[in-house]
Amino acid sequence: MRLKDKAILVTGSTTGIGEAIARRCVAEGARVMIHGRDRQRAAALASELAPAAAFHCNDLARAESAAELIDATIAALGRLDALVNNAASTERGDIYTTTPELFDRIIAINLRAPLLLIKAALPHLKRSRGCVLNIGSVNAYCGEPNLLPYSISKGGLMTLSRNLADALAREGVRVNHFNVGWVITPNEYRLKVAEGLPPDWDRHPPRSAAPFGRLIYPEEIAAAAVFWLGDESAVISGSVLELHQHPVIGRNPPKEDER
Repeated sequence: MRLKDKAILVTGSTTGIGEAIARRCVAEGARVMIHGRDRQRAAALASELAPAAAFHCNDLARAESAAELIDATIAALGRLDALVNNAASTERGDIYTTTPELFDRIIAINLRAPLLLIKAALPHLKRSRGCVLNIGSVNAYCGEPNLLPYSISKGGLMTLSRNLADALAREGVRVNHFNVGWVITPNEYRLKVAEGLPPDWDRHPPRSAAPFGRLIYPEEIAAAAVFWLGDESAVISGSVLELHQHPVIGRNPPKEDER
């Protein structure tokens, strides 16, 4: 067990990538704090993973929620070895439709909350010589037109990861970062259907975006997370990894994909 006796908080862990990471952490011997806004889903997952899981629900759009969540984690688990900042809003908006309210909400959840969570968790992570894993997106480098505020938030998160990795290394706290590609989650499936794709779209993704013929599974992101949450990466910090199906920089896709 690669995470034996670790105490790990995974935000946004009632579904998708966060749920997969929480499940894999427990399978690897950790105790986890489940987090989300849906109390019923959080309670059900914590019950399934018992006695290795507790849960706490709040809305990270509230600035106060970060400290509340860290306090609840310490109360339930007794310590904190790792924080996974996974919770995010993927609300759509382009340059024409992004309102000040939408922009502020996405920045609050996707960027301010990770900052405040790390700040609140820092005394505990110093004691455990623990780590932070921030879950970002390849949209951080540019982003789709209808994901403008989301992309901005993920670009900021990537800079946050690098800045804090540099700032906290001498204090024994590591910060690493995933930029994930197109992952098939229940939320992503529903969003794409709502945007007009057919019900079987996930079985026939465009080859230009998914050259392996399928999307990435949440469990594959979770498998990669184990190394960065455990002692195998004990002195590695500041890494930004693209978990994607093709290079982000310098890609020249086959032209036949256009047909």
